[in-house]
Amino acid sequence: IKDMMSYRQGFEQFKDRVKGFDGVIVGDMPSHDRNLILKYCFEHGIRTYAVPKVSDILLRSSDELTLFDSPLLLSRNGGLSIEQEFMKRTMDVVLSFAAAVITLPFFAVIGAAIKLTDGGPVFYKQVRLTKDRKEFEIYKFRTMIQNAEAESGARLASEKDPRILPVGRFLRATRLDELPQIYNILKGDMSIVGPRPERPELAAEIEAEIPEFRYRLKVKAGLTGYAQVYGKYNTTSYDKLKLDLTYIRNYSILLDLKLIIMTPKIMFMKESTEGVKQ
Repeated sequence: IKDMMSYRQGFEQFKDRVKGFDGVIVGDMPSHDRNLILKYCFEHGIRTYAVPKVSDILLRSSDELTLFDSPLLLSRNGGLSIEQEFMKRTMDVVLSFAAAVITLPFFAVIGAAIKLTDGGPVFYKQVRLTKDRKEFEIYKFRTMIQNAEAESGARLASEKDPRILPVGRFLRATRLDELPQIYNILKGDMSIVGPRPERPELAAEIEAEIPEFRYRLKVKAGLTGYAQVYGKYNTTSYDKLKLDLTYIRNYSILLDLKLIIMTPKIMFMKESTEGVKQ
């Protein structure tokens, strides 16, 4: 449907094409065109599968009110409440402290494996963004050669990236390289669940094309999250934004617990960790 409308084949031709259809998929298109399609399909009993816009995610998580005889949608847009932030921080401290104790043997084994590979440092620090664009240094196990970005500058890892160490491929595939972020959570830089922390320079590039990408920073960055569980490493930035906004707008402690429980499953799914295409 998106392609048909973009080639200006006309709404009348659309109506001829969908006669007898049980359902249609409506892509991310201009609102006017989409409204015509949705209303026509509603009138004729045709099911629609619509790709949501950012504004759709904001609206569908709004409170429904009635003022006099008019229905209204109230979008509060304030991020998490004080009570939600307190409960979230309490859970972060308790669970990350327990994880720090339990994973000590993993730190010893992984640290030795990295050190024996090229003799370089075990840990890697990098500036990332968290709530309200605050910058912090994220901790990770080093998975690439030393000074990997000395010539190329900041960029995402690609498929079969030659900069990645052999042990690094295993750590990335299982996401064990993320373990040191437990201490970022204890410090309060991050939360267990939240949007993936982006680098300032990469975030600036994305926001030049998608200004709404900064909406993700209404909550702290997370070790895992809605976009990490339901998306992939190479999911488009626009789709990551929509997934993260879905999380922020529907936040609850139960949702956090659900995402934490689901995280081990996606650690071993190749498509959730593979690099971006060249």
